[in-house]
Amino acid sequence: MAEISSKGPIIRAMTLKDLDRIVEIDAKVIGQSRPEYWEMKLELVERKSPMASLVAVVEGEIIGFIIGDSSGWSYGVAENIGWIDTIGVDPNAQRAGIAKMLLTEMVTNLKKVGVEKVYTFVNWRDWDLLQFFDAMGFRRGDMINLEMKA
Repeated sequence: MAEISSKGPIIRAMTLKDLDRIVEIDAKVIGQSRPEYWEMKLELVERKSPMASLVAVVEGEIIGFIIGDSSGWSYGVAENIGWIDTIGVDPNAQRAGIAKMLLTEMVTNLKKVGVEKVYTFVNWRDWDLLQFFDAMGFRRGDMINLEMKA
């Protein structure tokens, strides 16, 4: 794993060429490899704006990523909103501020196109992720997550 320099990682737009490393990071985090899933996700990213799906790179190696998007009128919300779909950081680079850098850059980019609110879903029992989003300024929103077994 590349050491994170004092000036930090380079944050750039995600591309389909990043697939193998994203699959690798995801497998380290969740314990299973899902290349077909990530190929589908990155193909969707390629068709959308490059400003909301980013990677953090240190010495040529991707150490983290964030996938997001912006939209209007999603789920009946009548405004230009941003979405965080997925965020992942190599376990060897966690707790070094990489997720914060990725999220900050994504939000900065989304603000440039008029986004005023950013939404995400978090498992109620994922305390680490809840604490991260709380520290980043996220608060419980007005929407309620509903689910049904299919």
